[in-house]
Amino acid sequence: MEKGCPYGTHRVIEPKGSLPQSAYKIDNSMEIFSNEILIDVLTLNVDSASFTQIRDSCNDDIKCIEQTIFSIVKERGKLQNPVTGSGGMLIGIVAEIGKDIQDKNLNVGDKIATLVSLSLTPLKIERIKNINLGTDQVDIEGKAILFETGIYAKLPDDIPEKLALAVLDVAGAPAQVNKLVKPGMTVSIIGGGGKSGVLCAYQAMKNVGKDGKVIVIEYSEENAKKIKELELAHEVIVADATKPMEIYQKINDITNGSLCDVTINNVNVPGTEMASILITKDEGIIYFFSMATSFTRAALGAEGIGKDVMMIIGNGYTKGHAELSLNILRESQKIRKLFEEKYC
Repeated sequence: MEKGCPYGTHRVIEPKGSLPQSAYKIDNSMEIFSNEILIDVLTLNVDSASFTQIRDSCNDDIKCIEQTIFSIVKERGKLQNPVTGSGGMLIGIVAEIGKDIQDKNLNVGDKIATLVSLSLTPLKIERIKNINLGTDQVDIEGKAILFETGIYAKLPDDIPEKLALAVLDVAGAPAQVNKLVKPGMTVSIIGGGGKSGVLCAYQAMKNVGKDGKVIVIEYSEENAKKIKELELAHEVIVADATKPMEIYQKINDITNGSLCDVTINNVNVPGTEMASILITKDEGIIYFFSMATSFTRAALGAEGIGKDVMMIIGNGYTKGHAELSLNILRESQKIRKLFEEKYC
């Protein structure tokens, strides 16, 4: 059994010399190298921006969505949306472990969630069993490869697997909120009604304390009502984040012109960069978790209005992110109930 590169470059077909995520095509043959893990895949949790783009292009037609997913994997050897560039993650059962994998706590038969993107994961789909338009989850028969450096989490016994998958897919967001948000800050969450937004709002409310303020900006009136009922914000604004001046005026009024110390952007559609920048005070922080973000638009937009802000790319991994996010479900029965109704 041959040993591959820890980062998976031995699987890259095109262009040679690149890493699997940035590669156009990778080798998805399922005979493992000695430092790889073979997984029998149960469910794909497609990235929200990617799933939204595929749904829109297919007008919610299930057969079209199925064919689109099949064609992407056949062409690229992985599930990487050619428009958004993003993937998602998966849950599955460990089928084989290469002899050079060092983790002694992992065993064949363990059920795991991969915490690396499907945009770099060798994947082979044999059959799509179900597509859930409401959860972005796709049940399949298939196999995947996890590289030596790929991170994963064993699924907990106290949380249903599809619920755990949904939360772990966005675990980087609330964990980054925990790092960025301090007591007394004013924090805005753009797109607070989705799963990442709800988790971020909870963590922000926890971190700002009695002297801080959390403002959720949500396009959907139904989601805004949900945020109010769950008491996940001090203020909830129903507005379109693709209209930056409208958002800016509302935040300016609420904060008496002081704007926000930290802005978290979870929106799964493009065009919300300038709203994020305008509502953040000079030397404030913007965390762009959404894969719909244009970082060119964000960088040039901030420069264009003379705004000195720190803009952070939404790295889906930070130390301890899986446990922190799962613990939110353990701490908040209201959020757990909300998610169980949708994902279980």
